[in-house]
Amino acid sequence: MTAVTDENPGQGRGRTRSRGRRAETAGHPREAATADAGHGAGTGWDDGLIARRAQAAREEATPEDTPEAVAAAEDDGRPQVEAYVSSGSPLRHRLDALRELVGLSRARLDRSALAEAGRVLDEAAARQRLSSRHTVVAIAGASGSGKSTLFNALAGAQLSETGLRRPTTSQPLACSWTDGAAGLLDRLAVPGRLRRRPQPGGAAADEALQGLVLVDLPDHDSAARGHRDQVDRVLALVDAVIWVVDPEKYADAALHERYLRPLAGHAEVTFVVLNQIDRLPGDAADQVLDDLRRLLDEDGMALGEHGDPGATVLPLSALTGDGVGELRELLGRFVQDRTAATRRLSADVDAAAARLRPVYVAEGRPGLGEQAREEFADRLAEAVGAAAAGQAAEREWRRNAGRACGTPWLRLWRWYEAARQPGSRDRAPLAAPPEERLTARQRVEQAVRTVADDAVAGLPGPWAQAVREAAVHGAQGLPDALDELAGRAGAVEGREADAGAAGTEDPGGSAGAAPGAGSGRGAGRPPRPAWWPAAVLAQVAMTLLQIFGGLWLAGQIIGVLEPGLLTPALVMLAGIIGGPLVEWSCAAAARGPARRYGQEAERRLREAAAACGRARVLDPVSAELVRYREVRERYVAVTEFSTTGR
Repeated sequence: MTAVTDENPGQGRGRTRSRGRRAETAGHPREAATADAGHGAGTGWDDGLIARRAQAAREEATPEDTPEAVAAAEDDGRPQVEAYVSSGSPLRHRLDALRELVGLSRARLDRSALAEAGRVLDEAAARQRLSSRHTVVAIAGASGSGKSTLFNALAGAQLSETGLRRPTTSQPLACSWTDGAAGLLDRLAVPGRLRRRPQPGGAAADEALQGLVLVDLPDHDSAARGHRDQVDRVLALVDAVIWVVDPEKYADAALHERYLRPLAGHAEVTFVVLNQIDRLPGDAADQVLDDLRRLLDEDGMALGEHGDPGATVLPLSALTGDGVGELRELLGRFVQDRTAATRRLSADVDAAAARLRPVYVAEGRPGLGEQAREEFADRLAEAVGAAAAGQAAEREWRRNAGRACGTPWLRLWRWYEAARQPGSRDRAPLAAPPEERLTARQRVEQAVRTVADDAVAGLPGPWAQAVREAAVHGAQGLPDALDELAGRAGAVEGREADAGAAGTEDPGGSAGAAPGAGSGRGAGRPPRPAWWPAAVLAQVAMTLLQIFGGLWLAGQIIGVLEPGLLTPALVMLAGIIGGPLVEWSCAAAARGPARRYGQEAERRLREAAAACGRARVLDPVSAELVRYREVRERYVAVTEFSTTGR
């Protein structure tokens, strides 16, 4: 700056002002455009001294101050249009679905299972914020394959060092055909000293390559671990890759197993070039090329032949230039299409979805069917003793009918038997033995395990585990709740035990009582049918006939009444026979209502147990299944517009 000022102070100040104005207007496209219009107008600046100073400044400017550089700087200041992630593109919908899928799955899947999907989302967001007018293509290959030679041939200049010393390339070297790719190169961590531009008059004149950012990578089989790490890091970030193979290492297992096979889904953004064909005599190049295509097909990589989407495979010689022009033409069309970033991100989404497939795709149709729900209700009803409670209710109904319609002499006998056992009526109902209670709990646990197994049949491991945990957690208080239900029904059993202690007949006994029965009281007596009063009156009439006949006979024996044994004997016999007959008729008539009453009691207890099991077990399990179906729908949305068929 001092030398310039000493030589021509005025001219130096003119250059300083011109550069300062360009720096100020670089961030303001409209002002920069106005300034450039002034420079190019000719007549607007032709005012003598100012015009001469401006002309001198342009002639002595460094390459960074050329009008092309100024235009590129202005272009960098403009917002980048993200055409490949427009709101209506399938990729946008797939990324949104993948983001929702990861969000819904964080509470159910391990962080490691979602790591790759999270990385894809992060890289997609980072790529969206950068230039969509540039396509970043990496040149990768093994040691001695000629990567750097091909890089120089495409750039039209000796930009990358070549030679026999290995490794020749130790750090990524970038060549950008247009400005505005600084953000992309920063993302690749390519330092400024390793960023190049094609020389004027060479490849820069090829308009088809405008927007190309070419990156020369170190050897993927380098002995230096750091070189291999750089290759892996950059390959995960570029939009496309050119794999350079030579006739000696094209079938190298390290290349196919570590890179080509895992990246088979990225075939649409992959170029595979067979370099050094000048070393192959005759038709040997075609034979090697066919074998290379066979290996790629075995790797699962689709080949772009006959207009089909897939990897591009072609032979060339970077040293002689044979085939380089064809590759440059293919790259030109590829870059101008401006869909490489979209296809790369879509392939990344496909790869992430393929890795997640085992944790989202079920075998068959998992869920709780109606049959599984009914079987669960049956097991709970068995555990709570619903059938035994129904039988006890039926016996209670019939016993009440017998008490209401039985003969007075039978009632008197029952009262006498009860009086002979003091405290029998005040005795609390016997609780179920501990072994029966334990058996009931085991039945409940077995029912929960069975319904959980039915629900998770075919589910992926993480979701099956979530369903089982929901079932087990909900079943923690289920046995106690069922015991409480059984205790409420146990009042009927308790009254039956009292009646049995009083000498009543109890067909079947109380062996079928519900576990835990007897812990509750207060259940009301069964309702009486409308015909019971008539039956009671008939029984009273039969009793009166017996009493009347007996008194009549007694009077005749004493001599108070005139003798005549036949009539009073018949009256008394009618009462004696009629009483049991009325009782038997009432028992037969009560059989149907008693059965219905027992069935209703069983149904109520069964429904109560089923409702308890549904609230504590089935509903949480169903909620987990609904959550799985929701994430399954999100997963289908992620794979719906797959371009790789995965």
